[in-house]
Amino acid sequence: MAASVNKVILIGNLGRDPETRFTNSGSSVTSFSIATKDSFMDKSGARQERTDWHNIIVWGKQGEACAQYLKKGSPVYVEGRISYREYEAKDGSGKRKVTEIVAMRTQFLSSRGGAPMTDDAGDFSGGGAARNRAPTGGGSGAGDDVAPMDDEDIPF
Repeated sequence: MAASVNKVILIGNLGRDPETRFTNSGSSVTSFSIATKDSFMDKSGARQERTDWHNIIVWGKQGEACAQYLKKGSPVYVEGRISYREYEAKDGSGKRKVTEIVAMRTQFLSSRGGAPMTDDAGDFSGGGAARNRAPTGGGSGAGDDVAPMDDEDIPF
């Protein structure tokens, strides 16, 4: 059998405050949406911008941290897998289909919500290892003091 991959990486801003619920077994699940923007030139040469919305699901302690520190507008890095599911509409009008990103890892990209921005605070991938971290524009260690970048400092 050939190998397969179901992996999504998104960087966007929350469209609403996170909501946490608990399953019958007591597990917590947090949901929120993020917006990603794409700009392109249309056929007439005019610049167009498109916003895509993504429903995010985060389980356990990672989700609880998202609910605590993220708010509408917060920038966040999400790494996970695409999930498709069906459910019965509450009004009995039939089945509904939903596409979600089940986050395996989240990283807060701003401390506006009060979350500390050390290597361990905004990355909830599980374990204490520093492997597979998303770039944050910082240095190599948690204690590096890095001046904020201007748009003019970006090389592209």
